[in-house]
Amino acid sequence: MNLLGVKAIYNFEMKRFFRTLFQSIASPVISTSLYFIVFGSAIASRMGEIDGVSYGAFIVPGLVMLSILTESVSNGSFGIYMPRFSGTIYEILSAPISSFEIVLGYVGAAATKSVAIGSIILITARVFVEYRIEHPIWMLIFLFLTSITFSLMGFIIGLWADGFEKLQVVPLLIITPLTFLGGSFYSIEMLPPLWQKVTLFNPVLYLVSGFRWSFYGISDVNIFTSLIMTLVFLFLGLVIVALIFKTGYKIRQ
Repeated sequence: MNLLGVKAIYNFEMKRFFRTLFQSIASPVISTSLYFIVFGSAIASRMGEIDGVSYGAFIVPGLVMLSILTESVSNGSFGIYMPRFSGTIYEILSAPISSFEIVLGYVGAAATKSVAIGSIILITARVFVEYRIEHPIWMLIFLFLTSITFSLMGFIIGLWADGFEKLQVVPLLIITPLTFLGGSFYSIEMLPPLWQKVTLFNPVLYLVSGFRWSFYGISDVNIFTSLIMTLVFLFLGLVIVALIFKTGYKIRQ
């Protein structure tokens, strides 16, 4: 493996992150703070507890997951789109580095950024509400797997997009709605039976549910089902990327 090539791509992406560090951190922190002010303070007093957990603490995993999904897709897509936009993608393709190593560099950097943002959101949440993490190892597993999976999805979007506006289409019209409808701010048991069944087709539900279980030991679906579904999403992403590099779709065409 060409570790030097992977390191070069990874370091380049991380340096771009640090150049816009204030912007990268300020936006999710402010957004999360507003969610806690509105949902955690104004609504929590009327909601009571959910499965023995205060509403303010209940939404912490959902807010962290919302930030991770958004940041992963954004960082993953922008990272690979810029070389395509500037034309430097051909220099990368002609370098002695495999497609796997290219993906490892870009997706690894995007996932690192997302994990950093998620950690900052957790620290910010502590200012507003008390929460606990009963299964820290499982929390880290879901944190890293989700960051990698959606950074990979962002990478795919970055290869597919023809313009900057397309980079925002999937996050705005698909990722964010699925996150809101995936139990980030409520338990699906609060829904009518029909909608509970419909929600089971939402892939984000399994990510949020597994992540919340690592905090409080409560979940809408079985923890192992959440883990399996997360791995399935990761595998599908790898297959799609492999097909893209094999066919040269939007890369060499």
